[in-house]
Amino acid sequence: MRFSRTCFVVLISALLGLPMLRAQREKIPPDDLEIVEKNWPDAKKTVTGMRYEILEAGHGESPKPGAMVAVNYVGRLLDGKVFDEVSETQPPFKFRVGRDQVILGWDQILQLMKPGEKRLVIIPPELGYGSRGAPPRIPRNATLVFMIWLREVVNE
Repeated sequence: MRFSRTCFVVLISALLGLPMLRAQREKIPPDDLEIVEKNWPDAKKTVTGMRYEILEAGHGESPKPGAMVAVNYVGRLLDGKVFDEVSETQPPFKFRVGRDQVILGWDQILQLMKPGEKRLVIIPPELGYGSRGAPPRIPRNATLVFMIWLREVVNE
C-alpha cells in the first residue's frame, strides 16, 4: 500500500509540474506568446526560444561565425509598429555574423538561413534588447518580429 501511495504522489507531482517546466523553457512572455500563437500558429521554434517561418527558401551554405552577410529587413513590435527597416529597394545592411555586431537573435537565426532566404522571425526579449530596450523606439522587454532577407554571404 505504501508503494502505491508513493507512486501516486510522484505521478501527481510530475503532472502538476509540467506546465511550470514549459513556462520556464518558454522565452516569450505569456501575454506576447498568446499574440504569437494566434498570428503565427505554424511557426517553428528554435532551441533558444525564437519562432520562425520560412517565407522563401534559399540555396547554398549558411553563414558561419565571422562571415560577412548582407540583409534587408523590417523590424516590428508585436503591435505591428515598424521600429527599423532597410527595405528591399535600399542597399543591404552588412555585418559579420557571430561578432556581437547585432542582437543575439540575429546572430543565431542567420546561421540557420541560406542565401536568398526570407524568414519571419520572432525574437524573445532576452535575445533582442532585453530589459534595457532601445528607447525611444523599442520598449523594455519587447518581443520583436522581423522579416529578414539574407541577400548574400559576402566572400572577401
